[in-house]
Amino acid sequence: MLLASSLPLFLGALLSDWAYSSTYLVQWLNFASWLIAGALVFAGAALLWAAIDFFRADVARDRAGALSILVLLTTFVLAFINALVHAKDGWATMPAGLILSIVVFVLALFATWLGFSTLRAGATR
Repeated sequence: MLLASSLPLFLGALLSDWAYSSTYLVQWLNFASWLIAGALVFAGAALLWAAIDFFRADVARDRAGALSILVLLTTFVLAFINALVHAKDGWATMPAGLILSIVVFVLALFATWLGFSTLRAGATR
């Protein structure tokens, strides 16, 4: 649940950045900033939970789990940089804010796909 919760928030930030690049109404940047902040909360919780789960002694470590944590960490770091970019003035935010939002959304989508693909049928994690 934590892993997939950040995905719609990152998508909302991407769509808000796209709306700002089309209309130049600064309120869209405010929406994007808040959506990124909310997504960072969920992504950070998912990263913490995945790291705890990966380093538990009773769980076998595999490449898929390590790749999932690496992609999730990259998503979190780039989303934090994206939040810092969105803290700038409206004119200074574009086009870097839009490009970072696209990259972060794609990484979050990939991290979610990786996280759910490591689950086995009937197993809980």
